[in-house]
Amino acid sequence: MKTVYDFTVKDLKDNSVSLSDYKGKVLLIVNTATGCGFTPHYEPLEEMYRDLRDKGFEILDFPCNQFANQAPDSDEDIHQFCTLKFGTEFPQFKKIDVNGDTADPLFAYLATEKPFEGFGKGIKNKALKKFADMNNKSFGDKAYIKWNFTKFLVDREGRVIGRFEPTVDMKEVREAVEAAL
Repeated sequence: MKTVYDFTVKDLKDNSVSLSDYKGKVLLIVNTATGCGFTPHYEPLEEMYRDLRDKGFEILDFPCNQFANQAPDSDEDIHQFCTLKFGTEFPQFKKIDVNGDTADPLFAYLATEKPFEGFGKGIKNKALKKFADMNNKSFGDKAYIKWNFTKFLVDREGRVIGRFEPTVDMKEVREAVEAAL
């Protein structure tokens, strides 16, 4: 059975990193963007990381520029923005694509394990769905991720156990992470 440990990603210095290096930890894998309305999610993410990393928790941050060009900067500029503005200490990797023919295989796998089920109810969620649908039209059946700050929860065995769209309250994400720990 395939797990996230079967994947290799690139760090900010373009070195290969096997996700098997994170065996035994609870992971929250997130696609991010510095110019998105959800960018303030970095604050509760960092708070959660600082509070829970000693219990075996890691956040893996993958910037992506496929959603309305909201992460156009270089990997270094994105990293500096996150560390200076939000004090992020969790691992950040090279900018990737999460949709289409150039989608990183990790994100194609994550989205296959936990497919999109909607943004939820309410006017903001409906507006985001409409905008995301327009943005992702060109990716067809390879529109794995609908927007920035989609989060995947992975248990200590490398299995994907949860998916949280950016519209999900960060308190709910934290509760799920704490339950997995």
